[in-house]
Amino acid sequence: MSSATSATRSPASRLAAETLRLLPRKRISRAIGRIAAVPAAQRVLTQAIDVYVRAYRVDMDEAEIPPGGFRTFDEFFTRRLKPGSRPIEGGAETLVSPADGLLEDIGPIEHGSILRVKGQEYEVGELLGDPADAGRFAGGQFAVIYLSPRDYHRVHAAVGGPVHSVRHIGGTLLPVNRFGVRSYPRLFARNERVAVFQETEAHGEVATILVGAIGVGRISLAFDPTIMTNVGRGPTTQRYHTAHAPALARGDELGTFHLGSTVVLLTGPDRPLSMLVRAGDRVRVGQAMAVPSR
Repeated sequence: MSSATSATRSPASRLAAETLRLLPRKRISRAIGRIAAVPAAQRVLTQAIDVYVRAYRVDMDEAEIPPGGFRTFDEFFTRRLKPGSRPIEGGAETLVSPADGLLEDIGPIEHGSILRVKGQEYEVGELLGDPADAGRFAGGQFAVIYLSPRDYHRVHAAVGGPVHSVRHIGGTLLPVNRFGVRSYPRLFARNERVAVFQETEAHGEVATILVGAIGVGRISLAFDPTIMTNVGRGPTTQRYHTAHAPALARGDELGTFHLGSTVVLLTGPDRPLSMLVRAGDRVRVGQAMAVPSR
């Protein structure tokens, strides 16, 4: 951590960060996930959801509520939206937001496959879990979207195209909110995560990285239920034969955060982009983020 960053943190913040480092964060997160998935008495669950909705100002008007209500807190947290709530903007060449949330940072992937998020450098190969992948994204673009507790927590495809591989990358589970980003250098390359690689006609190769966080019971994928994080399995890479590659259209569901986290989107250099959004914007699934440069 830089001395400048340390100097701006209060003693209480430093103590909280050091205390969190000592805790068994993955076991705690698995326990939270198990509790959230346990069916509860409807009255108790409804009261808990009501408290959460008021505390975080969750918009329930757009939520698809199952008959009889939600059976578990996880079912509420991973709620689907009513059809038509997130129209997919633009045509096939428009890259759209994969998630609802705050666009923390956006910009170029520098030569050497380096990107800078909130002043911190990340190596693309480290984020993707394999240095061999880094060169394919050098000169491209990146975007980082933070999903707060109030946000819709399903992640969708930003582009249309088949998934050629998925990599589950092992790691720890630290908070990805402002406190976490300030307290833990290179946070997104330290947390457990899943990288989904798509090959697209409009944008070349695109990688969507779902980054876990403390409290996240797991990350699951809509097109491959065999890949799931924070359930005690080791990291793995799944490559799909061309004939059986999961085909995703723009806006198709890609995966789910079971409690909140962050999405990192990477594009390659072969299809230069003109950005339609900027850091600090709030974005929604399907919102146009970039179009090809002319």
